[in-house]
Amino acid sequence: MATRLVHEMVYEAPLDEVAAMLAAPEFREEVCRNQRATRHAVEITGAVGDLEVRVEMDQPTDRVPSFAKKIVGSSTTIVQTETWRSASQGDIHVTIPGKPGEMKGTAVLVEKDGITTETVTLDVSVKIPLVSGKIEELLAKLLGSAMRAEERTGKAWLARQG
Repeated sequence: MATRLVHEMVYEAPLDEVAAMLAAPEFREEVCRNQRATRHAVEITGAVGDLEVRVEMDQPTDRVPSFAKKIVGSSTTIVQTETWRSASQGDIHVTIPGKPGEMKGTAVLVEKDGITTETVTLDVSVKIPLVSGKIEELLAKLLGSAMRAEERTGKAWLARQG
């Protein structure tokens, strides 16, 4: 069984500006820094409407409860890939290499009156007997925090662009 995470990020900008932001390597790198990544690599191929994004980052685990540190160690590598076949919808897959868990889902952009909402829906699954539910909830919580940092970064990014 997986834990479902649904998170909305709201930007005061039209969809095309938000899609362009999500396609900008500089934006993705700024997000990594604001998510406390100790190392990151961003690869983006294609353009808005037909885009492949790959972000690999190392994250410290100092904010992870002790029961989970035994599993993840003092830092962990996260690999996030996104496939966008339109400006408004992408598939997301997040893995933690060497660890028994992953997150799969979608990002959907919807514009109304010049305001764009990005809704990320992810199913978090961990395959560790007895503690999988606890670890899934923890990953969902950490991912929610990471998305709040991304939203803050996006709002500041769009304000600088406008």
